[in-house]
Amino acid sequence: MAYIHGAVLPVPTANKDAYIAQSGKMAAIFRDHGALQVVDCWGDDVPAGTVTSFPMAVHCTGDETVVFSWMVWPDKKTAEAGMEKAMTDERMTHDMPFDTKRMIFGGFEVVVDV
Repeated sequence: MAYIHGAVLPVPTANKDAYIAQSGKMAAIFRDHGALQVVDCWGDDVPAGTVTSFPMAVHCTGDETVVFSWMVWPDKKTAEAGMEKAMTDERMTHDMPFDTKRMIFGGFEVVVDV
């Protein structure tokens, strides 16, 4: 069954074009190392909550937009190996157009896929 790496992150709204360009480059690297699909979504209707929300989770400020991202891998073993290879790929840059310390991410086993 497929394995998913998901992330939520705050990106300065002014950096949207830079983020999209960087995301495209990184997507190619992840695909080269086994990811089946890489999806980045720019927040459009992401309301602030009173108890919890996407903006609260990443401490989003008024001049930032929440991005929701995920990668689909064939399985966990491929995901782990692919991530390790991608992180050491010479094309990988760690100069991101957002605050990486406020990004939340994790790996998820697919349990329903209809």
